[in-house]
Amino acid sequence: MKKVNPKSGLFKVALLSISLLLMIAPQISSVLPLMYSSFPGVSRAAVETLSTIPNIGIVIGLIISPFLIKLIGTKNTVITGLVIALLAGTYPMYATGYTTILISRFLLGAGIGLFNSLAVSLLSKFYQGDELSSMLGFQNSMGSVGAAIFSFCVGLLAVNGWHATFAIYFAALPILLLFGCVVKLPRQSQSVDTEAQPATKEENKINGAVIEIAIIMFFMYVFFMPMSFKLPQLATSQKLASVSQIAFVSSVVTLIGIPVGMCYGLLKKKLKDLILPIGLFLQVAGLLAIAYAVNLPMLVVAVIVLGAGFGLSVPYIFNWLDEAAPKNSVNFATTITLILVNIGCAASPTIVNWLGTTFGGGTPRSDMTMAGIGMAVLFCYSIVHYFQLKKKHH
Repeated sequence: MKKVNPKSGLFKVALLSISLLLMIAPQISSVLPLMYSSFPGVSRAAVETLSTIPNIGIVIGLIISPFLIKLIGTKNTVITGLVIALLAGTYPMYATGYTTILISRFLLGAGIGLFNSLAVSLLSKFYQGDELSSMLGFQNSMGSVGAAIFSFCVGLLAVNGWHATFAIYFAALPILLLFGCVVKLPRQSQSVDTEAQPATKEENKINGAVIEIAIIMFFMYVFFMPMSFKLPQLATSQKLASVSQIAFVSSVVTLIGIPVGMCYGLLKKKLKDLILPIGLFLQVAGLLAIAYAVNLPMLVVAVIVLGAGFGLSVPYIFNWLDEAAPKNSVNFATTITLILVNIGCAASPTIVNWLGTTFGGGTPRSDMTMAGIGMAVLFCYSIVHYFQLKKKHH
């Protein structure tokens, strides 16, 4: 196949297509209620871990990725990740044992982790200036678009039982073919990388602010993730929605992130550092409204509020990280933060179930309430942070 021009629409689609898979791992969480009875000797928290264990795999993939790039090259690393995601993702379609499914879910995450950071860094190899900015904007939305599409597909497939929903991971196949055939990486990238090598020692630095940001992100994801693994159990036990309806409700959270993300720049100009307290307050309101929703419309509104709050908080925190990280260490600081984010996602069922059982009745409602209270603690912290910044600027 002849070389495709990086400026062409086909090349851009091929390059952005891998970002569609970045948020695919937890999309099967809406069918968790159908899975509880399939593993009689396994606790509910352990079954819920099937939706979050890929995050531990992503951490491992993120760590292995730079070494694999040196060994087999950038393009082959992306292709390896896509092949692993395809095979491990679809394995539960015909598997019945909890342990083997858990391992396959971990491997799915590892596959995604291999190309997670490359989905962003590859763009700067082909584009500069305004074109790079617009491509980064598209890349940022692709994860949300993918999550919404796959969540919708899970809702359609759920009528055939939970095994069928894992067919969504076949999406890795066309993306693998498209990326493999269309994307040709520039040869000089090798020399650019080696020239940049001497600076890497200086780049692997973090400061107190980076540690603070990474810890905030860890807890924010711990308390946000019940939205994916606890909502299905809450909605079915309170008879608010069917499994298929929950999948559609879950897709709303990711879809709302797209317009919020597009308006973020404008809101940041107007609201400045108030963005974080507002974002966290909306998340608190959303989680508590989900916990006490009495019907499906109220649940949908609560999910929209939660998604909007999340969509404001995350870009602000990454912006803050960009400004706070030591010079030339933004990539390293981002990797550290992403690792803590993924550990937070994976630890979320254990922490939230423990809080719900210890301080509540151990019901889905009490678990979601605890997540709301946890987020409220972060909101209080953000108020203190806001006034500290205000004092500093005056």
